[in-house]
Amino acid sequence: MKPAIAKLGYVALQSSNVEASLHFFQDVIGLELTEQIGDTYYLRAWGDFQHHTLSIAPGEAGRVTHIGFRTKRKEDVALFADQLGGKGYEIDYIAAWATPGIGEAIRFTAPSGHRLELYYDIEKPVVEESRRSVLKNQTYKSYNKGASPRRLDHVNLHTDADSSATYKFFTEELGFRINECIETEEGDILAGWMSVTPLVHDVALVSHEKLETTARFHHISYWQDNSGDLLRAADICKEHGLQIIGPGKHSISQAIYLYVIDPGSGCRVELFTGGYLIFEPDWETIVWRPEERAFGNTYWGDSITGNPLIQPTIDATGIKETKAVPALEV
Repeated sequence: MKPAIAKLGYVALQSSNVEASLHFFQDVIGLELTEQIGDTYYLRAWGDFQHHTLSIAPGEAGRVTHIGFRTKRKEDVALFADQLGGKGYEIDYIAAWATPGIGEAIRFTAPSGHRLELYYDIEKPVVEESRRSVLKNQTYKSYNKGASPRRLDHVNLHTDADSSATYKFFTEELGFRINECIETEEGDILAGWMSVTPLVHDVALVSHEKLETTARFHHISYWQDNSGDLLRAADICKEHGLQIIGPGKHSISQAIYLYVIDPGSGCRVELFTGGYLIFEPDWETIVWRPEERAFGNTYWGDSITGNPLIQPTIDATGIKETKAVPALEV
């Protein structure tokens, strides 16, 4: 049996201004702090169950060091290590609980230049009574602060590495399905929306001819239950003096979006709702052409095509750091 990935797990973020990032992610976005260990903070949304879906550590500039995915079975971690190692990928082994809440893991660099982590064992910390939901199937109280998203939804990555090798790696080695894509007549994929779950995408990957660094992290996305929550989030962002893009609706994914940038790290957050789920086992990739790209990105609302606030934000090679991009003053 081939190893398989179950879900997107977490994003490891560095910030040049951790205090500003904590204020943003806790008070504006509304994430809950699981715990602080040393100078690193671990957060999750009120409906996330594992230890954290975002970690924030200090750094000279905004950077994503790696992105974690949980496998379907414990043995899949070792199977992935053997599979990838046998094909020449350098595998780093991470001891169990070296990352709080995460068991034994492996890390490697994808052809896109992004550092990825795979693990199975997790901790699901008990929430103290004052913050605990009365619902047994939920962790924290909902709508307790900030925009208050339910859960981690997806990540959006950009790269200027060879596109054919990159998409082949995600599909053939990691088992992702490309649900929608922007493709040239020659068959070159310019952008792909990929998943291992019924979501339209757990990972979006966009190809470029040239970027400041090969691997860029465009945004982390958290899910909100409905469009009313998203409109409320827009008000909250504006009350905190933050520039936003949206609300709007994507044609690709059919989801409603709102983008805002963390002033501390430069990391963009997309608050996300609507869209559709895929249950068909024989789903065929929806193909959009380059001339349809603007419409694919924006069905209605603020256009994200060519908008300077929507350009790739921070480095994700795990090697070279670049200057963080602050949110614009209103």
